[in-house]
Amino acid sequence: MTLFSTDGCHLCEQAWQLLEQGGLAAQTRLQDIMDKEEWLTAYRVRIPVLRREDGAELDWPFTTADLIEFNRVRT
Repeated sequence: MTLFSTDGCHLCEQAWQLLEQGGLAAQTRLQDIMDKEEWLTAYRVRIPVLRREDGAELDWPFTTADLIEFNRVRT
């Protein structure tokens, strides 16, 4: 999975903590939306956003339980 975030985003830091609590941080990469214009355009006002490899996205706010379910369910 990918967590879209940016430096200084306190919500993104909270989201990462939830991923750690749920045991999902090791399988999640952190992607700064400032690295690509398309990410900045898509996620500027939505971060943090978690995206699965199948393209499904989970927008903030979410809980640890939401993260575990999102990781479990594949479309």
